[in-house]
Amino acid sequence: MQGTDFQEDPATLGIDPAKLLALLDRAKQEVDEGLLPSCQIAIARNGKLVAFETFGDATNDSLYCIFSSTKGITSAAAWLLIQDGSLDVTRKVAEIVPEFANNGKQNITIEQLFTHTSGFPHAPFRPTDWNEMARRLERYSKWRLNWEPGSRFEYHATSSMWVIAEIIERIADQPFSSFVRERIALPLNLPDMWVGCPVDQHHRITEVMHVGDPLTSEEYAKLGIPEPPVTEVTEGALTAFNNADIRLVGVPGGGGVMSATEIALFYQGLFGNTHSGEKFWSQETLDTVLRVRTGSMVDQLTDIPVNRALGVSIAGDENRNFRGFGHLNSPLAFGHAGAGGQIGWMDPQTGISLGYCTNGHDRNKVRQGRRSVSISNRAAQCAL
Repeated sequence: MQGTDFQEDPATLGIDPAKLLALLDRAKQEVDEGLLPSCQIAIARNGKLVAFETFGDATNDSLYCIFSSTKGITSAAAWLLIQDGSLDVTRKVAEIVPEFANNGKQNITIEQLFTHTSGFPHAPFRPTDWNEMARRLERYSKWRLNWEPGSRFEYHATSSMWVIAEIIERIADQPFSSFVRERIALPLNLPDMWVGCPVDQHHRITEVMHVGDPLTSEEYAKLGIPEPPVTEVTEGALTAFNNADIRLVGVPGGGGVMSATEIALFYQGLFGNTHSGEKFWSQETLDTVLRVRTGSMVDQLTDIPVNRALGVSIAGDENRNFRGFGHLNSPLAFGHAGAGGQIGWMDPQTGISLGYCTNGHDRNKVRQGRRSVSISNRAAQCAL
């Protein structure tokens, strides 16, 4: 266990010290109980890191794979291109990536990639395919639709973000990983933010492992909760991120490597709460990209509206706990959760942002979900 890294007196940033300690106590609970090998948490407000702490078999120098919380960062990279007028999300993907058009995909729009309404949620793509352009293009060309684009929502765990990264590369004329590094990580003074982590940093990355026992079909039925479907997010797919070659790639939909601090301060940086005070995303841009675009489309498992903006979820109504937030977040909160219980969000109403990482992926998805909601609830109510 590391000592709490209070960068600022919590009260000077409008954070209740007692509630903050309750948040930290909740974060370490499963580590104390022996379930999680480690976790890391950071909370920020007004551009300042309020607290940063690591529990278990890790240190404050440790980095974590944040899985789908990476989508918030990849999306923010594209928002910069939307802001400068070089990316129009109403355009068809095939206008920028002609190789994508085969097998009925010619009319898919860039907006549909962001909102998981593209129709190819299960399209295969090995992370190392990214390293060879010919292999990338072959994958895009062979992908087939599972359903008509724009007709419904189904979460694209990795497929659509590969294409968004491709679009960023073609418009910016530079590798996606270097674009994130040069246009987001370094300007925001977040040196430990990597989407494509170099080998010399790998010794700092905590190893992904699976813990606990999964619920049985009977237990799901007793709880009145539908059993999650089998997807590409298998145990093997997640532990593959322990491999150096995959860490190097920087999977745009799930391969970000960083600390909880980078997550929390990234969200502060979106609003110009930076070390320099410089604002990289205008309020007009944020108003545009954070608008819910999925209407009444629902999650197939929960039958609850998904509230998807351009690459992130918006907390919205009382069902926000199903969207990666706590019950006590405001409707304006936005962000993206990640496999294994990673948390990343910003609540514009309170100015609080949260980053939470763990390398212990709980097989009991209900327990994992309840933990994320509980931690988010405590963070959301930390303001004085």
